[in-house]
Amino acid sequence: MIWNPEQECMNPANLQTLQFARLKNLVEHVYNTVPFYKKKLDEAGVKPSDIKSLKDIAKLPFTTKSDLRETYPYGLLAVPQSEIVEIHMSSGTTGTPVVDAYTAKDLDDWAEGMARTLSAAGATHNDTIQNAYGYGLFTGGMGVHHGSRKLGATVIPISSGNTQKQLMLMRDFNTNLFTCTPSYAMYMAEQAKQAGIDLHALPIKAACLGAEPWSENMRTQIEKEWGIKAYDIYGLTEITGPGVAFECEAQNGMHVNEDLWYPEIINPDTGEPLPDGEKGELVITTITKEGTPLIRYRTRDITYIMTDTCSCGRTTRRIHRLYGRTDDMLILRGVNVFPSQIENALAEFGIRPDYMIKVDRSEVTHLDEVELHIEVSPEQFDDETKGMEALRNNITSVMKSKLGIMLKVKLVEPQSLPRFEGKAKRVIDNRKL
Repeated sequence: MIWNPEQECMNPANLQTLQFARLKNLVEHVYNTVPFYKKKLDEAGVKPSDIKSLKDIAKLPFTTKSDLRETYPYGLLAVPQSEIVEIHMSSGTTGTPVVDAYTAKDLDDWAEGMARTLSAAGATHNDTIQNAYGYGLFTGGMGVHHGSRKLGATVIPISSGNTQKQLMLMRDFNTNLFTCTPSYAMYMAEQAKQAGIDLHALPIKAACLGAEPWSENMRTQIEKEWGIKAYDIYGLTEITGPGVAFECEAQNGMHVNEDLWYPEIINPDTGEPLPDGEKGELVITTITKEGTPLIRYRTRDITYIMTDTCSCGRTTRRIHRLYGRTDDMLILRGVNVFPSQIENALAEFGIRPDYMIKVDRSEVTHLDEVELHIEVSPEQFDDETKGMEALRNNITSVMKSKLGIMLKVKLVEPQSLPRFEGKAKRVIDNRKL
């Protein structure tokens, strides 16, 4: 189902005219209201008057995550703070959080993007949507919530976890569509089987899944276990949250809401724009954002813009399922984790950064399982068992607090982990993503 045919099926030439008008307005506005962007554009030798076509977007400088951290908390505001009605941000576990500030219009645009997303998965105002993404500063929960209300559907804001209640509510309230991470969808299916619940007997017809990498094989498993259609969705905190791109019934690439977010693909090494069809790094400009608009934000996600016409009738361009990232970030159970976070946490215990992260996906629960091997000093390793256990428990607790996920910590003897002459390989990711 197409929520907004006027925008989603717009003539491509008319869409480009709209995109250019919004891009030009955005550049002029941030140049005059955001000192950060005025300085950035001046340093690049670009003036708003230099943007004479959509192709001129390539003249504009990139925005990176480090830029967002350096301008924390309100350095990117393009409106008075009094016009901001909602704040979301990253966890900040790698340092300063990344902030996204929304005006009332920003929330309406976000809700519009998510209404299109949910509608493409078959949801209507007559349906009940169970939202198992986390609520709070994380954008997942509130993004789905805003979109469900825009759609006019009944939303169950259960948030993540509490699996038995999730299943109970699906049965008792006749849930038609649910949202969560793909791995949690698999875990719920396993728990339902153990509880003797027949998922195929539930009125659920679809799920919108995202926030972590997942494979086509995993989609097949989820659809088989639940008897539903499982749709991939895309977004990130920095550029509003979920609703940026979504799969339609064809399940062949994710349609970008191009009237709200303008996508580019660049060579991640040179920064040069790549034509549609060539794989590279996804860059997004928030062409309608008022609160904290971003120009050419480097997402670090690797994909390409698909060139064929979609059978659903939408004319917006699609991005292929993500291949990975250009940095060393891991996505574990929907949480972003960097190896540097672990190094910083280990420093609190006086432990050298000799560690190895091993990631598997359980064949039983289908959840990510993370084992952290840490070399300790000879004195610590030779300590009595009670002391080693206390150290392990302390490290486990700190990692849970700082990373937001539970790691299985294993203390190993000195010199037992591999050594590297070049860049150290700290992560062994055995997931088939």
